[in-house]
Amino acid sequence: MPHTPDRRSTAAVTLRWLGQAGFALRAGQDGPAANEDQLLLIDPYLSDTLAAKYRGTRFPHVRLHPAPVPPGDLRDVAAVLCTHGHTDHMDPGTIKGIEVHNTPEYVVPRAERRTALERGAPAERLTGVDAGERVTVAGVRVEPVPAAHEELRRDEHGNHHCLGYVITLGGLRVYHSGDCVPYDGQADLLRALGIDLALLPVNGRDAYRTSNGVPGNFSLAEAVDLCRAARIPRLLCHHFGLFDFNTADPDELRARLTATADGLAWTVPEVGATYRLTPDSPDLERI
Repeated sequence: MPHTPDRRSTAAVTLRWLGQAGFALRAGQDGPAANEDQLLLIDPYLSDTLAAKYRGTRFPHVRLHPAPVPPGDLRDVAAVLCTHGHTDHMDPGTIKGIEVHNTPEYVVPRAERRTALERGAPAERLTGVDAGERVTVAGVRVEPVPAAHEELRRDEHGNHHCLGYVITLGGLRVYHSGDCVPYDGQADLLRALGIDLALLPVNGRDAYRTSNGVPGNFSLAEAVDLCRAARIPRLLCHHFGLFDFNTADPDELRARLTATADGLAWTVPEVGATYRLTPDSPDLERI
């Protein structure tokens, strides 16, 4: 049977878009609740690591907007979840900054544990996971699911290199797909998890980017179709606006969603903005 989330009157989640695929989530903003003072980060990229790495190349990775917060200014970070090993999702510069004032737990794909260690995640606070497992980190339940970053890749032990996470926080269930495209069985898997909100990358994909080592993500139409097929009532789009070679126009996204996403609550966020969701709210509320 599908999971039925706890619908306490105090249930709520706030989330702040950090740019690209990065989010900061906090629970319990409607009243006293577990984890209300703890910050959960997913795929934070808050440095210029990639600009330094790719300076002078075809894709120099120059930011189109500054980081909304320097990583060294973050406080109360209880956990950091990384969906895969690409630097804009598992960034050594961001990890180094987070560690200045925080001692969070880290959750990464088991197949990318060595990468996480190399990027600065402390071994004693690092947990490797795979799809189908369940882990509680900083009091928050995290359920990994497969992610196809154009394909489903596994290591020699069968562990997925790329994951999505279904997070139970503040009485609500939030799905962050990681970098992902549709794959067989995905909608059925997600439908059974009773998801309240999907955070999906909508920068799409094409032969040019793929042939130059930049694998892609859902198209906007695919993201909408997945939410409908998996019975996910709310969609928040992301993974655009940071790099000029791998983005989407937010105004065009809004226009297309208005025209095609009837019956689906959707948000095209602004970088650094904070949004709030409760079980009874039809859509995210900017606060």
